[in-house]
Amino acid sequence: MKFQRIFAIIERDMRKFFRSPALMMSSMIFPLMQLIVLGYAFGGKIKGIKIAVVDEDRSAASRDVRQRFDAIVAGPQTMKIEDYNSLSDAETDLRTGFVRAVVYIPVDFSRRMEEGNRPRIAFIEDNTDNFVTSELLTRMQSLVQDINQGLNPFQPGQRLAVAAPRLNPLVDLQIVEVYPYIEYIKYLLSGSIAMSIFIVAMIGGGITFIDDKSRGLHEGYLVTPIKKSELILGLIFSGAFKGLMAGTTITLIGGLIAGISRLWDPVRLVYLGMVLTTTSVAMLSFMFLLMVRVSDPLVPRAIFGVLNTLLYFPSGAIYPIEGFPVWLRWISYIDPFTYAVHGLKALLLKDAGFQAIYSDVLILIGFSVVLVGLSVAFFRRQI
Repeated sequence: MKFQRIFAIIERDMRKFFRSPALMMSSMIFPLMQLIVLGYAFGGKIKGIKIAVVDEDRSAASRDVRQRFDAIVAGPQTMKIEDYNSLSDAETDLRTGFVRAVVYIPVDFSRRMEEGNRPRIAFIEDNTDNFVTSELLTRMQSLVQDINQGLNPFQPGQRLAVAAPRLNPLVDLQIVEVYPYIEYIKYLLSGSIAMSIFIVAMIGGGITFIDDKSRGLHEGYLVTPIKKSELILGLIFSGAFKGLMAGTTITLIGGLIAGISRLWDPVRLVYLGMVLTTTSVAMLSFMFLLMVRVSDPLVPRAIFGVLNTLLYFPSGAIYPIEGFPVWLRWISYIDPFTYAVHGLKALLLKDAGFQAIYSDVLILIGFSVVLVGLSVAFFRRQI
């Protein structure tokens, strides 16, 4: 055994490694990015949650409540307040996901406070995300507690000299949950469906694409009248069809395991098909764009886990986006996973309609158009 020959093999392999910047980055830089993303994707302080406030009383007492919300916005910044004139409009936006909760101050709030007759504030919450609802509920209970600290239960409204024992001047917070209790397995289902599509995209749009290119199969296509745009679209749509099959399978089987109600509703299945189809095309387009100039078959295998982290965890599949730092929120905005997860949660957890998912579908379609165009532009023949 001669060490010179062993060193020659080592030298050759190291030269090959240093000539592949993508492989070097995936092995050295990406794990650091993975650490940073995971470190900030869990347990962050939730901020900027949109809630609707409906004040039908429009009195000094109700304005005081409204000003307390402004103090929360200026201080802890947990909430973003949207004023509504109609409770029905606020509830509609709650069910479609535009707001996360509704605070309703009824028309008799100030009168009951003056009489010491248990004034009420209703807190209507979207309870599909336990992290968000628990944070909002904590803030609401603290707000009502602050109001009640200024009220003397033996002197209703702090104006009457004689107390009425049968009455209670303290503000009562009535909590209304819009949906039945959501188990965590239901909450995770949307992310699992998106992950199944991503795995197909990674294999079909990454590993298989690079392997076929290394064997010269793509060049064999291109010696025929097929154009490179037709080749790219054909590969993307074939992969998207496989992704749709995987996503549909996980949706139906996972939905049965998690106990999703009315899973076989034809209208809901149509909407689910729309989200799954656009998600599949967007993810395959994204993967093709990443791999269109890659020739080393080790690269897609090396970055599989890193891409999983960079796309899956910032999507809100496990922890709400409102708990992310600003820079991680920006990643979620350009992450196709985010819109897939949001649309699937709206359909599976809330049984919402097209109004709740149309923006997600349009964004995924926009992603696909841009990414397919870039993939065609960057595609380069090997001969």
